[in-house]
This record gives sequence, C-alpha cells and structure tokens, in this order.
Amino acid sequence: MTDTARARKLADRIRVVVAETLQRRIKDPRLGYVTITDARVTGDLREATVFYTVYGDEQEREASAAALESAKGVLRSEVGRQTGVRYTPTLAFIPDALPENAKTIDDLLARAKASDEQVREASSGAEYAAGADPYRKPAEDDEEDGADGDVPADAADRPAAGSAEVSAGGSADGSARGKDD
Repeated sequence: MTDTARARKLADRIRVVVAETLQRRIKDPRLGYVTITDARVTGDLREATVFYTVYGDEQEREASAAALESAKGVLRSEVGRQTGVRYTPTLAFIPDALPENAKTIDDLLARAKASDEQVREASSGAEYAAGADPYRKPAEDDEEDGADGDVPADAADRPAAGSAEVSAGGSADGSARGKDD
C-alpha cells in the first residue's frame, strides 16, 4: 500500500534539503550554478530521483553532474538526518529537460510569429469578398411600403385579435366594479 501524499511530502522535503545542502555545505569547485527543480520518490519511499538544471554550457553541466555524484553520500546522510524516515532513500540525480523544452517552445513561437507576419502582409492590400459590410440591408423602396416585416399602416387602427374593448366603467368581462371591490 502506497501513500502518495506521504511520498509527495517526502519528495518536497528532499528537494528543499538537497537545495539547502548544496548551497551551504558542498564546496566543490566543479559545482556550477545548479537549481534543483523537482524530486520524486517511489511508492515504497526507498528511491528518490532529484531533477536539476545547470546554468551554463555543456562542459559546466558535465562538471556539475560529476560534482553531484561525488556529493551523493553527504546529501543522502543530510536527507536522512533532516527527514527522520526509517529508511533513507537512495538519491539519483537526473538533468531536467526543462531548458530544452523551453527552447523548443521559443522556436515554435518564433515560427508562429513569422507565419502570422506573412499572413498580415498578404492580407494588407486585400478586400473582403462581400465588400466592407457583409451584412444585407433592406432596399430603400422596401422600407416605404412596409414590406420589411413591420405591421401595416392600417393595422394600428384595428384592435388586436382576441382582445376586448373596455368601456370607461367596466372591465373586459363586462362587469362593473366599484372602488371598494
């Protein structure tokens, strides 16, 4: 039975402990500007995978990976000391693919922007197929005849169908009511 909430909490704590330990205790000159991005723990809490990124070129990434591997024992003992779990998980450091994914997204956005610019240039001198205003408007002579769907002129004088005329002292059903009713 795995408790995913406990594994998630332990992974978050491992991420914080490893980051703080790298900042304060590890003084390896090969260690570049490393950022711990994520940590994941297996369901049995015995193995932890720590994802990291390194700011710099490929040579600095390789040097930082070697420094993390050499500091793995110190980091694991610090994780065990600060988390207090029965079995301290083994640590595996994996470079995060976040920078490559971000570069791919930036390239896709640049291509989309260039494509939008081409469409904008192609449509700059174009006209609409149906003219500037594509909606139909009634002709001028139709408005005068009342053929646009309005009520005919003589219909305003006639009472509406189904309605009864009301006299001054009565209601529509023919009964007369006083003020006291």
